[in-house]
Amino acid sequence: MVSMDDAVGRAPQYDAFADEFLDHAESGFFNAYYDRPACLALLGDVAGKRVLDAACGPGLYAAELARRGARVVGFDHSPRMVEIARRRVPDGEFCVHDLADPLGWLPDGSVDLALCALAIEYVDDRIAALRELGRVLAPGGALVLSRQHPTGDWLRHGGSYFDVRTIEETWSKGWQLRYWLAPLEATCEEIFAAGLVIERLLEPRPVPEAASLDREKYELLRREPRGFIAFRLRPRT
Repeated sequence: MVSMDDAVGRAPQYDAFADEFLDHAESGFFNAYYDRPACLALLGDVAGKRVLDAACGPGLYAAELARRGARVVGFDHSPRMVEIARRRVPDGEFCVHDLADPLGWLPDGSVDLALCALAIEYVDDRIAALRELGRVLAPGGALVLSRQHPTGDWLRHGGSYFDVRTIEETWSKGWQLRYWLAPLEATCEEIFAAGLVIERLLEPRPVPEAASLDREKYELLRREPRGFIAFRLRPRT
């Protein structure tokens, strides 16, 4: 049981700066040249498949999935994010929904693939959220999950690497966020408890095009785990 002092809570944190985040993430280093390419690579061929984009944000991943031929279903806790996603991907199906809540509007086995990019750390009961994402996968389906790299979190915030804890952080644009830090072991245990197994684990490096955007950051992330980590998960049989 998570205490109120430790909980991240249910406020849609990104709603207050949704439009700014779109401008930041559309062509920003960490999103466009680092996490998005890694997640899309783990999803593989999506043509003709129904893909769930959980915590879809402004629809940047969804737009690329649709461009590659997927039928996209998405949701986000932020009404403004959903509004932007609908505008970017007019053929997609989007709704306002909290990742922390059951996906009652999606039947068992109703999507071929699911994506949850850089969002699970904002959920207090991550096992329940992962279990729901696994439930809606069709046989043979997979869930791609990315989150902040636990080693990078520890290098940035200090303390005990092994503590599962919440932190509050102000990002460079003044965005105030509260989210969970956890060691890799804890994340793997949550995945297992949710009935999923790790098919692949990826510690991404920025794509080569990122070098011209920020050479120093590119070189740092090519040699140190300070960014994100990504998994391709399947239901445990």
